[in-house]
Amino acid sequence: MQIPLEIAFHRIDKSDAAESEIRARVDKLEKLYGGLVGCRVRVDQRADKNRTPPVVHIEMSVPGHKDLVVAYEPERLMQKFQNPDLRNAISDAFDAAERQIVEFKRQREGGATADYHDGTNQFLGQVAEMHPEEDHGFLMTKEGGLLYFHRNSLLSGDFDKLKRGDEVHYVEDMGDTGPTAAKVRPVETPES
Repeated sequence: MQIPLEIAFHRIDKSDAAESEIRARVDKLEKLYGGLVGCRVRVDQRADKNRTPPVVHIEMSVPGHKDLVVAYEPERLMQKFQNPDLRNAISDAFDAAERQIVEFKRQREGGATADYHDGTNQFLGQVAEMHPEEDHGFLMTKEGGLLYFHRNSLLSGDFDKLKRGDEVHYVEDMGDTGPTAAKVRPVETPES
């Protein structure tokens, strides 16, 4: 990187382990996209630290484009993990940053195939809630958290026939407000 990595901790004690993890994850970002100019990471604890996990904010500077930003909100972590901590916040924020930088690289290279194939990023989940009148539902992840999915995310099957407990395959994607389930496919059960 042309600009040295900036790491800041606000309203939370600086942790050598957290800083080491952040540096390792930024190294991975550089490997995914060699044109990364700079990276700023801010770890911030909201006012009610007993009830909300820390927020990890990542800004990635790339040439000829506005900064790529990941602002991972604590509400998403609380839906995904039962007791989210700083390690979960760092991991999820950098997972989102990696997806974003890979997509940016793909677009820069004229839409070439993404480095991550859906098959390797596909997860098994279970329908937790359905709101067909509002065209969305929530999937329970293997970690016990909830991921939002929209009617349009369903690639096969009938959205209106999905019910709580149905198993589905999905790919985690980054939406406007955080992670969502995309490319949702019901698990086919053999006919009896």
